[in-house]
Amino acid sequence: MAVTYQEVHTQVSKLAGVLVKHGVKKGDRVVIYMPMIPQAMYTMLACARLGAIHSLIFGGFAPKELSVRIDHAKPKIVVTASFGIEPGRRVEYKPLVEKALELSQHSPEKLLVYNRSNTETLPLVPGRDLDWNEETANAKPHDCVPVSSEHPLYILYTSGTTGSPKGVVRPTGGYAVMLNWTMSYVYGLQPGEVWWAASDLGWVVGHSYICYAPLLHGNTTVLYEGKPVGTPDAGAYFRVLSEHGVSAMFTAPTALRAIRQQDPEADLGKKYSLTRFRTLFVAGERCDVETLEWSKKIFKVPVLDHWWQTETGSAITASCIGLGNSTAPPAGQAGKPVPGYNVMILDNNMQQTKPKTLGNIVVKLPLPPGAFSSLWENEEAFKNIYFQKFPGYYDTMDAGYMDEEGYLYVLSRVDDVINVAGHRLSAGALEESVLFHYAVVDCAVVGLEDPLKGHVPLALCVLRNGINVEEEKLVEEIVQLVRQHIGPVAAFRKAVFVKQLPKTRSGKIPRSTLSALVNGKPYQITSTIEDPNVFLHIEETLKRHL
Repeated sequence: MAVTYQEVHTQVSKLAGVLVKHGVKKGDRVVIYMPMIPQAMYTMLACARLGAIHSLIFGGFAPKELSVRIDHAKPKIVVTASFGIEPGRRVEYKPLVEKALELSQHSPEKLLVYNRSNTETLPLVPGRDLDWNEETANAKPHDCVPVSSEHPLYILYTSGTTGSPKGVVRPTGGYAVMLNWTMSYVYGLQPGEVWWAASDLGWVVGHSYICYAPLLHGNTTVLYEGKPVGTPDAGAYFRVLSEHGVSAMFTAPTALRAIRQQDPEADLGKKYSLTRFRTLFVAGERCDVETLEWSKKIFKVPVLDHWWQTETGSAITASCIGLGNSTAPPAGQAGKPVPGYNVMILDNNMQQTKPKTLGNIVVKLPLPPGAFSSLWENEEAFKNIYFQKFPGYYDTMDAGYMDEEGYLYVLSRVDDVINVAGHRLSAGALEESVLFHYAVVDCAVVGLEDPLKGHVPLALCVLRNGINVEEEKLVEEIVQLVRQHIGPVAAFRKAVFVKQLPKTRSGKIPRSTLSALVNGKPYQITSTIEDPNVFLHIEETLKRHL
């Protein structure tokens, strides 16, 4: 379905009227727990219209996590839908919200429910629940409410939150300016072109580049309730790109690996014409060179990695093609600092490292417009987590290096660095070496405790479909590749083959959980994990091989 800007304006104005009618005013919080449907975006925009602070919570979170966020944000209203659609199943949203409200200490005044079905009736709690269609049918449109540029637009809880929730607060004015600028100068788009950020509204990419940035810049944005594979097959991305005439796309490397594993030559995509498609951007995790090169070959466009975080709201480093930067930068890099970001690599003694030396990636203060202004209700944690370790700098908590030309190479989180006999090795660099092997389509490297060296790297590898080679031979070849790319210093001798790696719904590998698992320690599976059963499969595989 296509929705015009005029229709969005009408829906958003009416919905803002509904929220005001039920007591929502500037500064109030509204929790949104919805699938990837236009109504989720209408709710975000209606909140922005009123100066209400939205907290959109990813639909994959279980009731317990949802309840923690409700208690922390204390919303006046919760907005949800009847159901969402996942590969092969329907996810009932309202019962999940009901369970979360049972667990919550805070009680929102109202629950606004959008019923996606014309044939099913939804049970509503009298006095609390509101029917979206009934409310909006008779609503009076509401005008925009002026706010200061620093007024919070939203609270976004970072993935994998444990303990006290970490709610990133985004200021309104600088964010709008920055997002509009990036559409032209980072992504090289003209107003009127079609843009697709293949993410979820519940993550920062969805907030910034499905909802706000394309609409501010006058682009058509694609809202896709599906997956790269399984809805219905590995040709889905090609179909969407072709049918909607997408000019540029943003996705995570894990989505590209999923397509490559199921359809290595992308045969399912060959029937689709991608004449308007000109650039593919990747972010969210490190993109290994093999996946990068495969994507270039398959999509026949420049594939550009860039790096940013929930806290920044947009790219810290990128190939700013709208400023004339190269569309063919060196493989493995994540771009150069975006204007406004002074990125540096420091060692633990706050000394700048030499080029190509692994260190802590930090940003010299001040942060540019659009970056987070605080953590919701937790100013102390804001200061301690991000600004205490390196005074005068924002600590990204990522590890990497810069080359002589100023390109940044982001290798892993600082806590993903493996210490092998005193040598600090990046898990990301080791994974990249393993992925050079033709048979390996995905890989996670973690530190296995070793009485002699402290830790040695262990690679958990997923093989592409149709590989019929003895495992021992594959391990030998992989060990040789790592020695060739990293050197004997890696002490790399162990690889285990698994059917699948555990991933969060945003495509990240939970390395600390995997590390605990491989070392026989207790571990906790967070609700953001796509398929929790993968951990059991890996445990059983390790029992046979270690």
